[in-house]
Order: sequence, then structure tokens, then C-alpha cells
Amino acid sequence: QVQLVESGGGLVQPGGSLRLSCAASGIIFSRYVMCWYRQAPGKARDLVASITRAGNTNYADSVKGRFTISRDNTKNTVYLQMNSLKPEDTAVYYCKVWDTNYWGQGTQVTVSS
Repeated sequence: QVQLVESGGGLVQPGGSLRLSCAASGIIFSRYVMCWYRQAPGKARDLVASITRAGNTNYADSVKGRFTISRDNTKNTVYLQMNSLKPEDTAVYYCKVWDTNYWGQGTQVTVSS
């Protein structure tokens, strides 16, 4: 049974930072591309960042230069370091195994003063 468990969300002021984690089980983690999505209220779920097995990364234009995706295959975990957060980054953040229907339960990120 595949499980993806996100953590690290919360309330942060504009300009602040958060690091999200997603721990995977039930898959051979190192074989998969991993990604982060987010969904703001009333909006579609959008791809934020992805990381290949080799560690190559891609980002949505809206987060380039502020967010960093990384992975630790020894811990079966993918991370999203979010810096210089803006109110428009407020959303539920989900991790996903690329090209599958395996999603985490989501973690809320709220950027507000």
C-alpha cells in the first residue's frame, strides 16, 4: 500500500520560510519522479515543482528562485523549501508520485500578516 505523508505546513508571515516534507512508503522511492502540487481555494491544483531520480528539477514560473525541491532517497522523502513566501502562495500543498495517482493528504500553507 502506497502512502505519502506530508508535514511542515503552517502559518507564516510574508517574506518568511517553510520547509515541507513528504515521506513515502510502499514504493521503491528512488525509481520515481516526485513532485509537489498546490491548490488554492476555488482554483485548480497546479504543479509547483518536480525532481527526477537523478535530481534534476523543474519549477513553475511563479516559484522559480524562491522554492527548492530536493529528495533524500535514503529516507524516502522529498522536500520543498519555500523562501520569500507571498500571500499568493497560500494553498494546500500535495506531494505526488509522477505519472501515478498516488497523492498525499495535503498540508496547509497560509501566508498572512
